[in-house]
Amino acid sequence: MSLIRVVTVCMLLLPLAACVQGAESDETEGVLDFRMPNVSPKQKDIYLCHAIALNPNKPIYITEVVPHANSHVVHHMSIIGCSKPGSNKDVWYCNDFDKEASLYCSGQSSFIYAWGKNASELRLPKGVGIKVGGDTSMHYLVMQVHYNHVESFLNGGVDHSGVQVKYTFNKLPRAAAYLHLYTADGVLQPGQQEHFDITCPIDEDIVLHPLAFRTHTHQLGLVSSGYRVRNREWTELGRRAAQLPQNFVPAKPVPLTKGDVLAARCTMFNFNDHPVRVGSTHDDEMCQFYILYYTDGEKTLSKEECTSKGPPLYYWKDDKTLDVTNIPADVNVIPPPPNGPAPPA
Repeated sequence: MSLIRVVTVCMLLLPLAACVQGAESDETEGVLDFRMPNVSPKQKDIYLCHAIALNPNKPIYITEVVPHANSHVVHHMSIIGCSKPGSNKDVWYCNDFDKEASLYCSGQSSFIYAWGKNASELRLPKGVGIKVGGDTSMHYLVMQVHYNHVESFLNGGVDHSGVQVKYTFNKLPRAAAYLHLYTADGVLQPGQQEHFDITCPIDEDIVLHPLAFRTHTHQLGLVSSGYRVRNREWTELGRRAAQLPQNFVPAKPVPLTKGDVLAARCTMFNFNDHPVRVGSTHDDEMCQFYILYYTDGEKTLSKEECTSKGPPLYYWKDDKTLDVTNIPADVNVIPPPPNGPAPPA
């Protein structure tokens, strides 16, 4: 007999409304509708967070994330697994660049999903999942939303952007996780092209199988590129025009192992008459490159992030472990479709 299961786990730290309510499903699968609780932001470029508690006694394996957001309202949205949320409030201010703001997580965190520019859903291959809850350290999911335009909220409108998280209770043979490369700082001078470079050495004895990559810049991004560097040989993992929807798109099947270096670059051009720095608003810039990978079994990398200081303080040429004479000639070239714009009709 098939059982109907509704996952409902509440923790004292969070109000009842912020507890997990999985959609009705059979005993092995479920759908979690995770939305902002009718918020009404009044400040442009504000970052808001909302959390839900996961079952501490039984893990779930996330297999698909379906976004529900519009880029006219939301600049970008992130889903993060947390050992503890950054606040006990139902909704809280959580700008990473503001020292006065609360964090999105307190304690350990693990990236789950990101969305921008009307990106599409993330669907993992059969047998691959992101494990959260249960015996993991990720006891909560936190949604961080960067609101771009707030005009629709000034007269009482509300927002319920968010995601549907599809999962299974069945243990899966392969574990998915991310490497997140980004520049923590950097500046673009007016009228200049600039390179935001990051490197990330793989120093754990584990084989990573790239599934997809995602790029994130703001208005000045031209193209973002990622490579495996092994024995001075540069092999492309992915390259994409920066102004396309910021989906996770298929990466080239280039395994990463101990001793390899992952190198990422965002090529930008500042068409403004003033310098632009890395920062939190849509008028600032960001350079982020995500690699979604899987491993055989449950073990994934213990580190999830690599960062650099950005230009003019760091470029690939400053890393003595890289042979920059072998950088591919098309590193700064926007690729053809589907990772570049379609040609004019």
